[in-house]
Amino acid sequence: QVQLVESGGGLVQPGGSLKLSCAASGSFLVIGIMGWYRQTPGKERELVADISRSGITNYADSAKGRFTISRDNAKNLLYLQMNSLNSDDTAVYLCTAEVFPGNGQYYTAWGQGTQVTVSS
Repeated sequence: QVQLVESGGGLVQPGGSLKLSCAASGSFLVIGIMGWYRQTPGKERELVADISRSGITNYADSAKGRFTISRDNAKNLLYLQMNSLNSDDTAVYLCTAEVFPGNGQYYTAWGQGTQVTVSS
């Protein structure tokens, strides 16, 4: 099994920046697509951005131009640089990863999430 642990969340003022990190550990052959989702009470979990192993990125419209997703395949790390934050970005941010354990199948792993609060 793979464990995903997020870090870097916190309280930030509107217009500020945060950088989230996600570390993957455990037993696996390779990790494919990794991504960040966010969730707020009463709303569905929504994709923020994802990135393939080769570095192809995909962003939600709300994240384009403000957020940058990146990864370090050698260290099994995922990042999300968030700039120009506003109150709508307040949410729990969850890391996800497509895990290939080496048996010809794959599964999706989720982290526990890290809280991001944008408030003055």
